[in-house]
Amino acid sequence: MQKFQELYTKLVKAAAQNDQEEFQQIRQHHFDAHQVDCLLRPHRYAPVWQIGSCDCAGEGEPDCVASCIFRALSKDETGKVIIDQDLCVGCAACIDSCKAGKFTASKDILPVLDAVKHAKGPVYAMVAPAFIGQFSASITPGMLRSAFKKIGFTGMVEVALFADVLTLKEALEFDRNILSDRDYMLTSCCCPIWIAMIRKVYNQFLPHVPGSVSPMVACGRSIKYLEPDATTVFIGPCIAKKSEAREPDIADAVDFVLTFQEVRDLFEAFELDLSKMEDDPREHSSKAGRIYARTGGVSQAVQSTVALLNPNRAIMVRAQQADGVPACREMLGALREGKIEANFLEGMGCVGGCVGGPKAILNREEGRENVDAYAAQANHMTPLDNPYLLEMLEQLGLNSVEALLEETEFFTRHFS
Repeated sequence: MQKFQELYTKLVKAAAQNDQEEFQQIRQHHFDAHQVDCLLRPHRYAPVWQIGSCDCAGEGEPDCVASCIFRALSKDETGKVIIDQDLCVGCAACIDSCKAGKFTASKDILPVLDAVKHAKGPVYAMVAPAFIGQFSASITPGMLRSAFKKIGFTGMVEVALFADVLTLKEALEFDRNILSDRDYMLTSCCCPIWIAMIRKVYNQFLPHVPGSVSPMVACGRSIKYLEPDATTVFIGPCIAKKSEAREPDIADAVDFVLTFQEVRDLFEAFELDLSKMEDDPREHSSKAGRIYARTGGVSQAVQSTVALLNPNRAIMVRAQQADGVPACREMLGALREGKIEANFLEGMGCVGGCVGGPKAILNREEGRENVDAYAAQANHMTPLDNPYLLEMLEQLGLNSVEALLEETEFFTRHFS
């Protein structure tokens, strides 16, 4: 792992400094060809990479294989552990369970830098709602936007605006469809691990999942509709987003996914002092969209929006949350046994929600505090209060809030 980290650091530094001679020398000498190919062409591999041979290949079922509820890891006829790219969702359980440190999250920096330098159209950084404070408490969203522009991005978009859109969509669907005590909805659309659990392990519950894309996909699709030549780069704390971005029915939305830790590496390679960046403030998201980043945020956002849509229905939203894969499995098991009384079930694959993601920089408690503080500063409380949301919907050809229930191009997904 140490040699891989050295390779990664050197290649990113050479690419950031546009030192092509050094870049080619690093590629060609002293490093494992497979590791080089992973870094240059990450789309060819699963969102988790195996770096080096497995130390427990001759034993029974290794911890990494046992840890994966999606059965993405197995042993071949020689006893070698292999990763099935089609089954791996990037939950990171194998990374956590491998005592020898033979697994690592994929890294997309090099193709992103190539896109920034050579893309025909604009390149946008789309930052997840958990971004606030990740690169230092003193760094404002406007300073972060300027840092991305310094690297060569055209601009930065807060995905929280599109969390607003999905909040409104799910609130409308709840108001229309939950008519009795036996009805319920499974959400949240923002977490790819939760959605993968339902699709691949608990698929009997799929009819209860709203047909919504994630805010990441909604953001990417909207940008590409408004600017067809755009390249979209999602940035968040999650490895699983790398897998989600490749799913065939939504692969049109997001070109690359970087984690917060990768972006920190990027800023270091460019030797950027974020504290000296110009503050370029833009405020487009409501409190509801910003709190998607932590456990309970989605259900809280939907409850407050239902209350505005139909005050008489607000008391009917009985929410229950689970965070972390074990807790999500427990909640779904209880649902299967008829032991759940809630009608709005929110699942998040990481403890604490997105702020507890495997590639967050801050610990989840500090991340949650930052998210709540940022949400409290919002000029608008819900999507219905947010004039930027209505303006954006009009740009996409949706001339009313209710049109969200009928549209199929931007925000709707058909699960199977």
